[in-house]
Amino acid sequence: MKRYERFALVLVVCAAAAQAATTSTTLTVNANVALTNFAATGTATLTGIGTGGFAATVSVGATLTAPYTITLSNGTITGTLTLPPSILTGATSVSGGSATVTGGTGSFAGATGSFPSLSGSGSIGTSGISVTFTGAGSITTGGGTTPPPNTPTITQVVDAAAYGSSIAQGSIFIVKGTNLSPSGFTQFGFPLPATSGGVTVNFTAASGGTPTPAYLIYTYNQNNVNQIAAVLPSSLNPGSYNVTVTNGSNTSAAFAATVVARKFQIFTQDSTGGGLAVVQNFISAAQVDLNRLTTGSVSGITISPAKPGQTLIAWGTGMGPVTGGDNVASPSVNFAANGVNVQVIVGGMSIAPAYAGRVPGLAAEDQINFTLPANVPTGCNVSFQVSVNGTMSNATYISIAPSNAPTACVLPGFTTQQLQNLDQGGTYTAGGFAITQLAVSSVPVATVGGAFTQYTAFEIPTNPPVSAQVAVTAGCQVIQIASSGATSSTSGISLDAGAVALTGPSGSGLTNQALTETSNVYSLLIGSGLPGGVNASLVAGTYTLNGAGGKDVGKFTTSVTLGSPLTITGGLPNTVNRSAGLTINWTGGNSTDYVEIAGTGGISAGSGNSVSGTEFFCVTTAGPGTFTVPASILQQMPAGAGTLEVVSGVTPVNFSAPLTAGGTVNTAYFLALIGAAGQPNYQ
Repeated sequence: MKRYERFALVLVVCAAAAQAATTSTTLTVNANVALTNFAATGTATLTGIGTGGFAATVSVGATLTAPYTITLSNGTITGTLTLPPSILTGATSVSGGSATVTGGTGSFAGATGSFPSLSGSGSIGTSGISVTFTGAGSITTGGGTTPPPNTPTITQVVDAAAYGSSIAQGSIFIVKGTNLSPSGFTQFGFPLPATSGGVTVNFTAASGGTPTPAYLIYTYNQNNVNQIAAVLPSSLNPGSYNVTVTNGSNTSAAFAATVVARKFQIFTQDSTGGGLAVVQNFISAAQVDLNRLTTGSVSGITISPAKPGQTLIAWGTGMGPVTGGDNVASPSVNFAANGVNVQVIVGGMSIAPAYAGRVPGLAAEDQINFTLPANVPTGCNVSFQVSVNGTMSNATYISIAPSNAPTACVLPGFTTQQLQNLDQGGTYTAGGFAITQLAVSSVPVATVGGAFTQYTAFEIPTNPPVSAQVAVTAGCQVIQIASSGATSSTSGISLDAGAVALTGPSGSGLTNQALTETSNVYSLLIGSGLPGGVNASLVAGTYTLNGAGGKDVGKFTTSVTLGSPLTITGGLPNTVNRSAGLTINWTGGNSTDYVEIAGTGGISAGSGNSVSGTEFFCVTTAGPGTFTVPASILQQMPAGAGTLEVVSGVTPVNFSAPLTAGGTVNTAYFLALIGAAGQPNYQ
């Protein structure tokens, strides 16, 4: 579990209903989320429709998703909510959420609809996480009847790069659903058609008016996937729209969407909206390499990490509208030279691009040419985003070698051979479980959590493996957090390890206590006074974790010892002066205990339900009784509210676990940490 996720886990939801028609409504949800199983309960109000009970279960990762049910007097409404991961910090102002309506019962049978832009807040308390979200949208109902066979159904209208809910003028977008187009795959050439084979995608202003057709790029309906890629005309004014798809003689119910002037999104190499960006490294006029972890070739394409001082080319869509036709090959249009403020942000450094605009010869696709500074941060997952007139893109990363000479990037805990294996399509599997007790505002919260995660070259972990962190003896590192968009993230793929149970020492009350599994992520909240917590407590002694084995990971067992907490002299500060360094003094603990001082800052949501920010962590041992986080580290943290924690424990225990497909997990650890956490202001 990432450190910045230790502080809070949050959910809210929304949905809607209507009577046998399309109804514009505003959803407001007030709910409480239990910290153990992330079950959310509360109320949902739909203006003009009514108020009912709300229930949802949250899947927690870099992207939060939550299937929900709203129970009204005349039926139920069901759908799925997605939220920006910045809500994990208990943010008091969050935007970028969305929800779809995909069904219901009673008067809402066959209901469809969406709420493309939700905003609200969250707060953490002893009873769980309280959340409030609101946003406008629409719901279409069939009055309890079943739509005719083969009627198109829209489930998503999203941008083509990060899969966010708002669509920029003159950009590429995707419509997903069923019965949207004839079977097979059809790609269209210039001029792109507004209709073909009976398929049309129309945008109609929510207030009414004449529909505007989008320009079709392709229709795809095979292998149980049905989607349409299209270009939104630059002439379509920003605002709220109802989207419909006509396939032959049938037309879908309206799906609410928001059109904005600009919302640049970066294409990623595995088409998830997160992870390794589609970026090319300019080598010479005759060679442009695809940005990867090592130097070589993949399927005949040359690859390499970027180098400090090198010129790079990034690819995406959504830079903004253009004059002329959007359905023909575009001429060169440099937005950056014509009043649009474009900044490329690499590892926290802001870079002015030489060119940021349309790709000549293509439609609605944008490229950004920029040069890395000589002192750019390096690594295999250096955070990469683009700001257009102050609006941030999805959070991605790029690979940058430490200098012009190396043929690979550097990622703590990974060898060059392992990085080469990832570039050639291999995977890396890591397991991590932690017992953590943090005193937040003097209230102790104890949790157990972990997972086995498989990574690819496109979704390598933002945080180094714990084994690499421990190797940072009496030292510090700064990490740029870059977690993904709507369908995947730099957290990789969680593996099924079957049932996992924890047994503690006498006095803990933990005997073969099952951990809760949610999407192959395991968790347990300890403390009868907490909602959903088990009647147990953490005491000093040995804790044993037993895995029964599942579809992906076989049986395993491991043990770790929980010691006594450090006593922090004077407690944690409320303010951290970034230019002065931060000295933490303590007493207690064993001299060889592992001590970690960590903090996060600037956690914010981008488009496509992505999150970005900055994290530092410093590692030492308990013996010295003091550690100073250097000003050089703190000055890399953004100013403003953040988090800070000081935890200690024995050195993490490495263990082995078999993979059912053969071999073993590459690295796995079990650790027990106890300490304190706060939310200081970094100045």
